Amino acid sequence: MAEHSILIVEDDRTVRELLKHRLGKHYNVATATNGQDALDHVESSIPDLIISDIMMPKMDGFALQSALQSDKNTRVIPFIFLTARADEPARKQGERTGVDDYITKPFDMDQLLSRVERLLERVEVFQSNLDAEIGRDFSNRLLPDRLPDVNGYRFDFHAEAHAQGGGDLFDWVETDQGTYFLTIGDVMGKGLRAKFYAYSFLSYVRGTLHTLLKESTSPAAVMQSINEMLLSDEVLEDTFASFLLLHWNPHTHTVTYANAGHCRPVLVTPDGPEIAEHSDLILGLEEDTSFSDVTLDLAPGGALFAYTDGLTEQPGRNGNMLGEAAMRDLAAEAQDRDQPIEAIRTGTLDRSAEDDFQDDILILWMQRSPNTD
Repeated sequence: MAEHSILIVEDDRTVRELLKHRLGKHYNVATATNGQDALDHVESSIPDLIISDIMMPKMDGFALQSALQSDKNTRVIPFIFLTARADEPARKQGERTGVDDYITKPFDMDQLLSRVERLLERVEVFQSNLDAEIGRDFSNRLLPDRLPDVNGYRFDFHAEAHAQGGGDLFDWVETDQGTYFLTIGDVMGKGLRAKFYAYSFLSYVRGTLHTLLKESTSPAAVMQSINEMLLSDEVLEDTFASFLLLHWNPHTHTVTYANAGHCRPVLVTPDGPEIAEHSDLILGLEEDTSFSDVTLDLAPGGALFAYTDGLTEQPGRNGNMLGEAAMRDLAAEAQDRDQPIEAIRTGTLDRSAEDDFQDDILILWMQRSPNTD
């Protein structure tokens, strides 16, 4: 419980120190002697809960609670009135203004501790539900609502979040020449923070693509500009991301890519799957980092399998992570399946020491028809 913070607002020194001593065994406790002192404290540090007397000099409890209610940043702080005023009008006034509990002096300390614990549990549930809702919204914005539809190709995609998930992202854009830029990335971190930075990062990527595609279709050139942006932008300057940027030309059946420290994709060829080995430094680490374009040929029936590290870092039965070698084997197993991505999912879990995935997973499977010229 030590992570929770409580602000005690009480002008009686004896009561104030008693509450600080007892609650301080379980929570981080701060004190104020009146409502104005409490507002000054809240400006610098918003507590998880406030316990306040009503009758105080300078600013009483009702005025304090009203001031907090008028600010959107503080109106949801749970509030307990602790006072010698036990009359019904005072209680009703507190209820009308959104007070969460009302305890009269003299009070039973165990009862107060129980009510504090209950209110903080309610806050945790509310925050957890809110985080989950925000996380789902960010996740939806990090993934496309449709996929490219190109004759002679099948294009499959799957993303799956673990708990609140992290910063996995995928996007695509069609050029004027009927070619496609595909972006797969993983912004470092977990939870809502990673999702926020991934969303901001993806917005920059989209803007950069639209600007630079008028001059070049080189993934390496785009990657260079994105790296410079990360290092110069005040919001994203401490953001690091692995990133795979692919320029897919279905007319020539080629994929040209630049890889900034991302999981290396698997190219399925007539001779079997092989790792596309080239990779440069992840984004956001160093200025003047150079990136290279590498071109792959997609043979009839061949495929490209790209993914994020939720697959390679899945724990295997031998105690080690599955790693790249397992991805190559999974690609071979998926090549002739009706549902290649499902084959990859189940094949990964069959090799795993766990019954489910331990991190976000993102899988892209792009396959050329064996009958195309």
